[in-house]
Amino acid sequence: MTIKIKLTKTAAMPLALAAIGVAAVLAGTDTAAAGTGGTEFNDIWVNITDWVEGTLGKVVAMSMILVGIFMGIARQNLMTFAVGLGAGLGLNYAPTVVDSIMTATIKQAEGITPIAIQVGNGLL
Repeated sequence: MTIKIKLTKTAAMPLALAAIGVAAVLAGTDTAAAGTGGTEFNDIWVNITDWVEGTLGKVVAMSMILVGIFMGIARQNLMTFAVGLGAGLGLNYAPTVVDSIMTATIKQAEGITPIAIQVGNGLL
């Protein structure tokens, strides 16, 4: 069963105006301050990180690599081995990458701020 919807110009106009209105509201919002809270999730993050970087993570990563090796032998194709290896490495390094991204700072931000404000508002 397929449902066909024919969109005419008169029906598309309210949808277009609604999309423009939503875009205007979102463009007018203040900058979000991400990462300024969430301490209630620290226990969960530490628990998952310990699992992934501990023995459980090593067993799962090695299982992915071994499945990739066996699938590569069965299919006579090395791409399945590469996928298993990539998944195992990705699982092992994922907490470090996520932590680095979420805690990244710019050391020279204090000196750059006045220049960024001038460039941002178009005045030199």
